[in-house]
Amino acid sequence: MGKWRKMEKGKLRAVMTAALVVMFVAAVKAQSGLDGIEQANTEVRGYFDAGTKLMYGVGAMIGLIGAVKVYQKWNGGEQDTNKVAAAWFGSCIFLVVVTTIIRSFFGIN
Repeated sequence: MGKWRKMEKGKLRAVMTAALVVMFVAAVKAQSGLDGIEQANTEVRGYFDAGTKLMYGVGAMIGLIGAVKVYQKWNGGEQDTNKVAAAWFGSCIFLVVVTTIIRSFFGIN
């Protein structure tokens, strides 16, 4: 801090002005960010197939658990077996339809 106090006001202004000019020039030379956005878009679209496979895998596990649950209710003679079976089947259909809709909505091939 003592160094700044010893510096004359004119020199301090010159240093500050030079720093601002350097920052302004760096900002002007910076890219618009369009290249980064395009690269992110490409990478995210590349992850979609892997995400789809992961979603199908998780859905298969949940589907097996749901099928066992329906089987147990059916063998137990419970009254809400049809409701649980319909919910389980609807969930499986939803999983496939959502993936297809997202793929077509965002134009992912």
